[in-house]
Amino acid sequence: MQRVISIAAVMLVALLGSFSASAQTNPPDEAARRAELNAAWQAAGQAGVKGPNVVTLIDQARLKLPSGYFFVPKAEGIRVLRALGNLVNDATFVGLVVGAGQHDTWIVVIRYVKEGYIKDDDAKNWNADELLKNIKEGVDEGNKDRLARGFPEVDVLGWIQQPAYDAETHRLVWSMLAKDKGQPDNEPKGVNYNTYALGRDGYFSLNLLSDSVHIAGEKAVAEELLADLSYNSGKRYEDFSASTDRIAAYGLAALIGGVAAKKLGLFALLIAFVLKFAKAILVGAAVFGASVMRFFRRKPRGDAGGGAA
Repeated sequence: MQRVISIAAVMLVALLGSFSASAQTNPPDEAARRAELNAAWQAAGQAGVKGPNVVTLIDQARLKLPSGYFFVPKAEGIRVLRALGNLVNDATFVGLVVGAGQHDTWIVVIRYVKEGYIKDDDAKNWNADELLKNIKEGVDEGNKDRLARGFPEVDVLGWIQQPAYDAETHRLVWSMLAKDKGQPDNEPKGVNYNTYALGRDGYFSLNLLSDSVHIAGEKAVAEELLADLSYNSGKRYEDFSASTDRIAAYGLAALIGGVAAKKLGLFALLIAFVLKFAKAILVGAAVFGASVMRFFRRKPRGDAGGGAA
C-alpha cells in the first residue's frame, strides 16, 4: 500500500509551542487503537460544528465556517490526534477543520500562539533562497533528533509556495515540499500548506496537511479558511499599543523556519505528521462519512502508530 508522510513546517519548538513526537516502544494492540480512534471520531462528530456557521476561536477571533466543512473543538480534536499517535501541545491547539465532502482528503490544524506582537519589517527584505537554505540547515540538524527517536531522516526539496506576506491583511502563506530520505521520487511527497493570521497578542496558524498529489486543489481550502478568520475588535494587529503591549522576541521570518534559530540560539526541529498506525485501525466515522478517514488511509512504512503535527 502506498506510503505517504505529510511533512510539517520547520518550527522553533521551544518558542512556538509546536506539536512534538516520540517513538512508541510499546504501542497498544490493534483492537484498542481501532476502538479509540472510532470513539474519538464519534465524540468529535457529536461536539463539532457543521458549516455554514460561525465558530468562536477562544477569546481572539471568529471563523466563518463554509458549507461542507466541519470544525472539531479543542478537547475532541486533541483526542483525535492522540488516537492517531500524536502528542499535542494543549496550550496552543485550538481545533481541527475537516472536509465532509465525498472526495475530501485534507485536514487543517488550528493553533493560536500568544507570543506577543510580531513585527513584520523583515518581510520587506527577506530572500526566499536564503530562507530555504536556513530551513534546510535546520532540517539537517533536526534529522539527528529524528534518528534518535526512530524516525526516518527528511529531505527538503524546495518551495511549493514561496513565502508571501500581505502587509494590509497581516496574512502570511508558505509551503515547502519534503520527503523521507531514500523515498522513491515517483511516490507522493509530504506537504504542509502553512497560513498565518497575525494579531495584537500573537498569531493563528492554520496548517493544511496534504500531499503532492492533492495540494494543487486543496491549497484553496487553507486560503479560504485564512480569509474567513477575523480577529475580534481590540485583538486585531492594528490595535497594537506600543506603550502597553508585549512585542515578540522574534520577527515574521521566524514563522518560516530556521532564520530565528541562528538569531536566538534556538534549536530548529522538523516536526513530522507521521501517520504510522496499523491498517486495522482505519475505521471511518459515520458522522463524517468515508471521506475524512480517507486522509488517514495513507499507510506509511511500518505498522506501529506514532507521530506529530
